[in-house]
Amino acid sequence: MSLFGSLFTGVTGLAAQSRSMGMISDNVANVSTTAYKLAQAQFSSMVAREAGSRAYRPGGVTVQPFSTIGSQGPIMTSNSPTDVAIVGQGFFVVRPDAAATGEQLYTRAGEFSADAQGNLRTPSGFFVQGWRLGLNGEVLDVNQLETVNVRIVNGVALATTRVELGANLDADTAPFTGTYNAGDMASFLATGTGVTPHFSRPIQIYDSLGRAHNLTFAFLKDPAANVWNVEVVADDGEVELASHPNGLVASGTVTFAGDGRLQAVNLTPTVAGTLGAQINWLALGGADPSDIEIDLGEIGTTNGLAQFASPTTVAFASQNGAEVGTLTAVTIDQAGYVNASFSNGEQRRLYRLALATFPNPAGLDPRAGNVYAASQEAGQFVLQGAGEGGAGRLTPSALESSNVDLADEFTKMIVTQRAYSANARVISTTDEMLDELIRLRR
Repeated sequence: MSLFGSLFTGVTGLAAQSRSMGMISDNVANVSTTAYKLAQAQFSSMVAREAGSRAYRPGGVTVQPFSTIGSQGPIMTSNSPTDVAIVGQGFFVVRPDAAATGEQLYTRAGEFSADAQGNLRTPSGFFVQGWRLGLNGEVLDVNQLETVNVRIVNGVALATTRVELGANLDADTAPFTGTYNAGDMASFLATGTGVTPHFSRPIQIYDSLGRAHNLTFAFLKDPAANVWNVEVVADDGEVELASHPNGLVASGTVTFAGDGRLQAVNLTPTVAGTLGAQINWLALGGADPSDIEIDLGEIGTTNGLAQFASPTTVAFASQNGAEVGTLTAVTIDQAGYVNASFSNGEQRRLYRLALATFPNPAGLDPRAGNVYAASQEAGQFVLQGAGEGGAGRLTPSALESSNVDLADEFTKMIVTQRAYSANARVISTTDEMLDELIRLRR
């Protein structure tokens, strides 16, 4: 019985070493595969004898694959702004379909690129999953992952919400002594009749659709000492005249101290209940009303408006709006935010990549395409942002390399080859012994 058992033992040895060579060949073949985790052969004995028995019965050997999924691979730089490497624990979440209805899978390979529809995908064709963000960069629904699409915003316009003006108003300007009522300067700017301002300056602003408009600041020196009348005027052909007669947006006064510093600003918007100014654009234009903060300087300083005995000059005139910009670039940062850049200089966060962490990453089930499926051995996953809750940090424009060591694999290949030959020798030797046993009868 022992001789026949030795034959079967040799057969199990051949099978085990063959499987080991298969793992080694896979490792060598994937030495350049991004974030590939090498497979190792774990051998274990097979015991056939009963407990307590002094007789020996050969059992053989079995082998199981073990993937070193939790082992960190080297980080290599990349030229792609959508490549990203995980340093530490965690896996990117991917699905086989853009609708995100297929099996949820996991990968360490952060080699992402956008397809023709703008979906971010891996080289194997899996769709990257993340949390969608609102306009303020907040996660809309932490319980809902969706396919990252970098073309959910093809263009963006930035409506003006703040206007700043810094200028010196000439203290030697002769005051206007005629009759002045709020809106008279707007009337002059719109129709040529009314009160001519001593000084006016247009500033270009943008509505919610990225359409450019001029907002004019008009100043008229009042007979009262150190007081100037101010009107903020839009083009009367672009606004609703019911709320902005002759384009008037806001009016009031600015007062200066005797040393030229700004002492008080009193502006009243034509739309009641608004702060700064609200501009109601023509309904046919389709733009939302513009809520604009008007900053003429800090009270008690000369960092905005000032009044000195020198010619009226403008130091600066600025606003924070922008015309329509088209998508020019997509990047992924260290926190996992997918950022879109536009031709008008605007940047917007679109998604945040989700990282899944497992209690036992080695228990994940390897699948084709350099991805893994969840399993009971791996434990329950937890979704985290990069650098949070035990998840690793991200390195932008970098990729995790394979953790295969070619020198080690070639060494194991030699050992496996010798072990295979040794098991083959066991079979041939046992065959010779059986032949001797059969010949005893002759």
